Amino acid sequence: MPTPLVSTMSCNGYALDMDNTDNMDSSRVFVKDVKRIVVKVGTAVVTRGDGRLALGRLGALCEQIKELNSQGYEIILVSSGAVGLGRQRLKYRRLINSSFADLQKPQVELDGKACAAVGQNSIMALYDTLFSELDMTSAQLLVTDNDFRDKDFRRQLNETVKSLLSLRVVPVFNENDAVSTRKAPYEDSSGIFWDNDSLAALLALELKADLLVLLSDVEGLYSGPPADPESELIQTYVREKHQCEITFGDKSRVGRGGMTAKVKAAVNAAYAGIPVVITSGFSAENIIKVLQGEAIGTLFHQDAHLLVGDNEVGAREMAVAARDCSRRLQALSSEERKKILLDIADALEANESKIMAENDADVAAAQEAGYDKSLISRLALKPEKILSLANNIRVLANMEDPIGHILKRTELADGLILEKTSCPLGVLLIVFESRPDALVQIASLAIRSGNGLLLKGGKEAKKSNEILHKIITEAIPEKVGGRLIGLVTSRDEIPDLLKLDDVIDLVIPRGSNRLVTQIKGSTKIPVLGHADGICHVYVDKSANMEMVKQIVLDAKIDYPAACNAMETLLVHKDLVPTDGLNDLIVKLRIEGVTLFGGPKASTLLGVPEANSLHHEYNSLACTIEVVDDVYAAIDHIHEHGSGHTECIIAEDKEAAKVFLRRVDSAAVFHNASTRFCDGARFGLGAEVGISTSRIHARGPVGVEGLLTTRWILKGSGQVVDGDKGVDYIHKDIAIES
Repeated sequence: MPTPLVSTMSCNGYALDMDNTDNMDSSRVFVKDVKRIVVKVGTAVVTRGDGRLALGRLGALCEQIKELNSQGYEIILVSSGAVGLGRQRLKYRRLINSSFADLQKPQVELDGKACAAVGQNSIMALYDTLFSELDMTSAQLLVTDNDFRDKDFRRQLNETVKSLLSLRVVPVFNENDAVSTRKAPYEDSSGIFWDNDSLAALLALELKADLLVLLSDVEGLYSGPPADPESELIQTYVREKHQCEITFGDKSRVGRGGMTAKVKAAVNAAYAGIPVVITSGFSAENIIKVLQGEAIGTLFHQDAHLLVGDNEVGAREMAVAARDCSRRLQALSSEERKKILLDIADALEANESKIMAENDADVAAAQEAGYDKSLISRLALKPEKILSLANNIRVLANMEDPIGHILKRTELADGLILEKTSCPLGVLLIVFESRPDALVQIASLAIRSGNGLLLKGGKEAKKSNEILHKIITEAIPEKVGGRLIGLVTSRDEIPDLLKLDDVIDLVIPRGSNRLVTQIKGSTKIPVLGHADGICHVYVDKSANMEMVKQIVLDAKIDYPAACNAMETLLVHKDLVPTDGLNDLIVKLRIEGVTLFGGPKASTLLGVPEANSLHHEYNSLACTIEVVDDVYAAIDHIHEHGSGHTECIIAEDKEAAKVFLRRVDSAAVFHNASTRFCDGARFGLGAEVGISTSRIHARGPVGVEGLLTTRWILKGSGQVVDGDKGVDYIHKDIAIES
């Protein structure tokens, strides 16, 4: 059996070593457990410049196949060159059979089909000789386009190839140009396949190959004609990036399509699930080098956008692409944008098993690495969570379209109408840690609000983020472009992105205090977010203790790792000696909550003293402190809180009124769990985060928080001219619903 290549990420049956994506120059991220390989050798490889057979190259090719065959690989060869070889032989035959007078006449072009008939026999004789010298056997299989329209033919083809491979025979395919119904071998490009490159791609799919290698006369795909010194070899082809940027040179000097045909065939195969490498057939061991993971040639893969290194898709290019795609998104109708979201929701549910597989791998790796339980809790996705995310996206899709909404209309002067309308911010950069569900929420909000998006998730959620990003971007139509949402895969890209204040309009960090502080100090781009989620629940002396137990337990244990979980419990001093407080403490401990006390509580309640009153546990632990009254509770919150979410539990309406009016936090509740501070629960559909800032947006940030305004002025030829001829009336006009 072939030696499997190291790999960690599964994608549609092919496993990718995603840990090596930052080193694309030195090693190739590749498939593991490759066994069946289709190798296509082009006419330019088979023949020399004078049209004669390149015996040395063919001999080296056969030696490579012999070596791979001995290692257990199954090699299927698709060979061009028959027509060229046949033409060479028929020219010679015509020459020796012609009189001197015949040679003086204009020479008629040789019939291509006759050339194919002669050449097929000749080239197979050569392969048979070369393989026989290596103690191997080859078999010729000639096919036509029409053959593949027959299901029985395709079934028999699979059985024949399976039988040959089991006997270590090398099948050699070629299009049967001699009897093909095409007009001419070089002209007709219609049908199921149209040349040997597309035949190789078709066979790779039909015969369930693990890899397709297209051998050419150049090292791979270049950004321009290979002879142009400005052209560069493209190591990984990214359709979204390269399909409109590459300038192709002339087609093959002898073959049917050259590099254009190879790229078309490679893209078709790669996006159907077969990895493809285009590389030079002039080098003696390139196929073996490809299988060893060396970065030679050009790789085509359906997940290529996840594999490219920093040098291939730079920070600015990614941001500019997101901006351009966002402008195309804004140009769509409301119904078209809605459909994108609904398609994403359906895709999430349809791919639940793939998402769970990648998330399970992330969770297992995090557990093995010894991460905190709180981080693992945030990292884990459950089927019900995926269903909830999909349903929230549908809620978002069915909300009123926020783009182009008229907020205010004013008649400035007669016939001069000014409108204030809502519009997207532009391009958002979201940096988040641990929670892959955040990627889905943020992406759906960006699409609904018409913004471009760049995402950088934590390394511990790498596989989950990559599969979610793939599912979402594949649901975005080509007229918008999948680069609307870019996934930043390297931490090293963040500093470059933070410099792009001319392209990126808002940064939203979701994570630790250290992360937020670091980003705020590293960029001129506006930053929206919260550093900590230190949420307080104050229990007033007038509180109903049964209600207290329900709210406090929910606020702490429903999801301890959430930023809206209770981290500090403040208790009125009159409740200290009561059974109600003792029962509450017992209930918390039964649920596994560890209590730490403030200066007063540690003495009065006999709990260990907290190291700090400004602490976010993100786990089954919290601080408890005793305060004199509602005013002392407010002072404590302002001194030690983070401005996130606070709650008062009280029957005294005056105390509740004071608390709601005076607490300066993004969200302030009365008799309700802090866990309600959430974009979905607020009816926003989703949230990009919870902001404790005071500028632009505060609290759960949904669609509205990702919008700004612009002014639309509609006139009929008015000019200012020193305001001489304008009578301003500034009359408000009612906005039609």
